[in-house]
Amino acid sequence: QVQLVESGGGLVTAGGSLRLFCAASGRTLSSYAVGWFRQAPGEERMFVGGISWGDTTTRYADSVKGRFTISRDGTTNGLYLQMDSLKPEDTAVYYCAASPYLSVDFRQWHYWGQGTQVTVSL
Repeated sequence: QVQLVESGGGLVTAGGSLRLFCAASGRTLSSYAVGWFRQAPGEERMFVGGISWGDTTTRYADSVKGRFTISRDGTTNGLYLQMDSLKPEDTAVYYCAASPYLSVDFRQWHYWGQGTQVTVSL
């Protein structure tokens, strides 16, 4: 089993940056596809970005492409999400996830963190 814990969320002004971290335990993340999702109040969980098993494919949602960067940290068995040029519409709870295969559908992911709040103000 894989346990995931997110950190790094907070309040930031529009145009600013945040870097989220996902710490994993139980299994080595290099054996899994990894990704970030976000969910605003009353809305469905949405795919933000992900990396396939073997690092052959990296995908981003159109709304964050060019502003967000997902990366693995093999030394710490973790996952980062660098968020730049943040907008108020980026406000949401952000979750990291792991699964055997990369998918944009949150229902196909096996392991989830508890989430961390990101709030972008004007």
